Amino acid sequence: MNRNILSAVLVALATGCATTPMHSDRLDEARAEVEKVSADPLAQQAAGKDVEEARNDLQRAETALQQRQAPVDVDHLAYLALRHAQSGEARIAEARARQQVAQAQDERNRVQLHERELEAQNARSAAENAKSSAAAAQNDAANAQSELANARQELKDLQAKQTARGLVMTLSDVLFDTGQATLKPGADRALDRLAQFLKDSPGTNLLVEGHTDSVGTDDYNLALSQRRAQSVADALSTRGVATDRVQTKGLGKAYPVASNDTQAGRQQNRRVEIVFSDKSGQFAQSSP
Repeated sequence: MNRNILSAVLVALATGCATTPMHSDRLDEARAEVEKVSADPLAQQAAGKDVEEARNDLQRAETALQQRQAPVDVDHLAYLALRHAQSGEARIAEARARQQVAQAQDERNRVQLHERELEAQNARSAAENAKSSAAAAQNDAANAQSELANARQELKDLQAKQTARGLVMTLSDVLFDTGQATLKPGADRALDRLAQFLKDSPGTNLLVEGHTDSVGTDDYNLALSQRRAQSVADALSTRGVATDRVQTKGLGKAYPVASNDTQAGRQQNRRVEIVFSDKSGQFAQSSP
């Protein structure tokens, strides 16, 4: 009898442990983010793929939690869901901005049409005034077109600077932790825009150059700079950019842009520079 009682107690304890729910803060964060982006009216139109992948990753994370898989596995799946959700939010923001630009242009066109109708009505009695109004309307139309072009350019602005090597875009150290080559989430928006630019410019190739500060040996920094450049290339590949369009090169600490004697200077030197080729895929020169 005592053995039966002991067995029953052990079974009850085991059952209680098995039914004790697990919890993951990362999963809670991902769940909230996915729900937020899914509820946006532009979610399917502007970021359908990101939202779908976020939901799929979230479902896998939920399943892993229910199956009591290792917390690190649950957190990893939740992290993937969070990243996809955040990427979707960025795409939605860009789509909303484009809508606002289009609405502004429609309003300008409506106002201009109304002005032209008024000008036509007054033309017979005031020919000179009608001419002046037409010139003003043409000037307004040119300004409206210029503003629209500037707004579209701002959406695609990669903050690239013209140099003797061609267009060069700098990604600062906020994309990497000190001594690390893993891209931080803050890089997503810039990389998304860069990938979209390459899709819109099929003849353009990239040379991704990694740089470090002066802390550490030459060999260490050279290897670290190469890993950082490769991280950017890999991130572009995941965004649909063909690998043969992106070259990588680690330059270590050889080309600082600021003094390594201060923390601020070292932060500026820990960077990745992206050199754009011309439309035929050729680079002006291959080193800084």
